[in-house]
Amino acid sequence: MTETLEKQYTYDVRMFKETFEHEFTFINGFMRNVHRFADRRALTCPLRNRTWSYAELNQEVNRLAHALLEDGVGKNDVVMYQLLNSAEFVFCYLAPQKINAINCPINFRLSPGETATILDDSKPVVFVYDADIKETVEKALSIAEHQPQRIVMVDMKGETKAPEGHVRYSDYVQHQSDIEPKIDQPSHIYDEVTRLYTSGTTGNPKGVPLNNVNEVLSAHDVAMHFPLSPVDKTMNMSPWFHRGGLHSGGPTPTLYIGGEIVILRHFNPKTCLEYVEKYGISFLIGAPPMLKMLYDTQKKQGVDLSGLKGIVTMGAPLEKEDCIRFQETLTPNIFNGYGTTEAFWNTFLRPFDLPEMSGSAGRSCTDDDVAVVHVYPDRRAEPDDHVPKDGQSVGEIIVKAPGKTTYTYVNNPEDSEKVFYKGWVYIGDMGTWDENEFVTIAGRKNDMIVSSGENIHPVQIEEILNQHPKVSESVVVGVPDELRGEAVVAYIVKADPSLTAKELQHYCSNHTMLADYKRPRFYRFVDELPYTATGKKKHFVVRQMALEDQKKGLFERI
Repeated sequence: MTETLEKQYTYDVRMFKETFEHEFTFINGFMRNVHRFADRRALTCPLRNRTWSYAELNQEVNRLAHALLEDGVGKNDVVMYQLLNSAEFVFCYLAPQKINAINCPINFRLSPGETATILDDSKPVVFVYDADIKETVEKALSIAEHQPQRIVMVDMKGETKAPEGHVRYSDYVQHQSDIEPKIDQPSHIYDEVTRLYTSGTTGNPKGVPLNNVNEVLSAHDVAMHFPLSPVDKTMNMSPWFHRGGLHSGGPTPTLYIGGEIVILRHFNPKTCLEYVEKYGISFLIGAPPMLKMLYDTQKKQGVDLSGLKGIVTMGAPLEKEDCIRFQETLTPNIFNGYGTTEAFWNTFLRPFDLPEMSGSAGRSCTDDDVAVVHVYPDRRAEPDDHVPKDGQSVGEIIVKAPGKTTYTYVNNPEDSEKVFYKGWVYIGDMGTWDENEFVTIAGRKNDMIVSSGENIHPVQIEEILNQHPKVSESVVVGVPDELRGEAVVAYIVKADPSLTAKELQHYCSNHTMLADYKRPRFYRFVDELPYTATGKKKHFVVRQMALEDQKKGLFERI
């Protein structure tokens, strides 16, 4: 081995290789802050009126780590948690990393069937959930084939009785040690430490594994782009369970850099603005519809936002007029990121790009690359098969983010092959780029809808609608919505003339495989739907119809 290394390199790489591969981990970054910023504020929960210093946060994390060890959780075991933003979410994010396990946050808005699917896919040893979604979790566990060894309920209010066989979080960690757990095998940079779930083109959940390099460099990316420092206080207005929530000003970069997180459990524009003033928050993070509500609220009853260094938004482009209003009323420092669960954000607009480049998705982040390639009906374009940089030619947007993705899905080689190719991520969005490589989104190759920051795939909803005995056919598309960004509208061909929108609304609301945020908000009954010659639904045609029908007020809303 020594001889091989000597021949391969011009210097002795052994100590660097050994140190880097086992020390360049996210949990080591957190632990550096525990000893250098021991008394500095790490986490604040306004609802509990409580703040944890880095030393105190570490003690809470150690208690959970010891409880997990007692339950036999070890290297590569999955600890899944379905929690609203809370201190326990942070404990569940960090504790598994201390014992070489995998932390896996999942969407608390999922339906029971969707939650069960993910349980069966990742087979967690321990499952932690929020008391606010107890009924959903109980249904999910009754459906799932896999049953976690330990089921833990987090009850912030202390008012919910734990179901039989479940244990309260407070009881689970109560008598555990707060000293560092002893682990024989150190973590490696390529070890999976975090697993996130996103939806595939048919709505089926896909597990996205993230290793230590991904976590650390995602934190570096935020620190570089905001920029974020140890004196900053962040508040992500969106849930933490997805990539934008966790990594954009959420627990990952803030705790790695040594800043303070202020927890927002539920989004409310008035509350957000009050917290900015009360806690001295320097960075707010959220989706564009949230900024619109912040703007409206600030205009009515303004608070002191002078300490705000910036607002970071993602999930949708900013219109120029909106951007100008936000800059004038909220902060001149507006940032806009665009990306995926698989690779975090990949293009970025900084304050100096705005408002001139508003409407675009920006250009590639510092460590990333972006391209727009041709689209062919029978094959995937090569990464260098670019459309012209003329701002007009539409192609598929592909990104390269070698530090922020593992280029694979868990238990899903088929989708992995479709999305990851030669170091690039084929994310399925269509767009243009100009001579300066600013990308503008033109549409979605897979017709995905983004509503309130959530990815919604029409195919899944259409399949559920088509199961209704009075539905002959359906097409689901998104239409602009001031509150959500996009709202779901369903075009229905009736199989039974007696079918009503109210009946469909009741059906969707009670379907075990359809989360509430995915159900249609509007309905339109039609005689026929547009299809291609090969029998595929023309979603883009229906989308244009929907825009016109929306203007004419033809939707039925329940």
